[in-house]
Amino acid sequence: MPRPIHFEIHASDPERAVTFYSTVFGWSFERWDANPYWLISTGDGPGIDGGLVARQGPAPAENTAINAYQATMDVADLDLATHHVEQAGGKVLKPRNAVPGVGWIAYCQDTEGNVFGLLENDANADAE
Repeated sequence: MPRPIHFEIHASDPERAVTFYSTVFGWSFERWDANPYWLISTGDGPGIDGGLVARQGPAPAENTAINAYQATMDVADLDLATHHVEQAGGKVLKPRNAVPGVGWIAYCQDTEGNVFGLLENDANADAE
């Protein structure tokens, strides 16, 4: 069965995006030759690595529906993770919400207008 093996983040200001994701998640970035492309290492263990590329068109418009694949990151502490997002210049679009029997999820926006999810696993999660 095919599984996701790579993701890409599109950024109007790649250096700003590198700073954001390094600050919030501790990811490491390595520029790939002279191309405007950075390889992203998200760490060891389960998960995938990705890339960051200079955006080739306009950034997503403010307050529009998600119209692309959206990635969700596993975090140990959702409240702390959303705090880091805001401190790094991002926004929390949809705060903490229960996914019963799975965990707590929030949706955020990075400094480039991209939307992503944060999920804190908790089998006991239930609507507050």
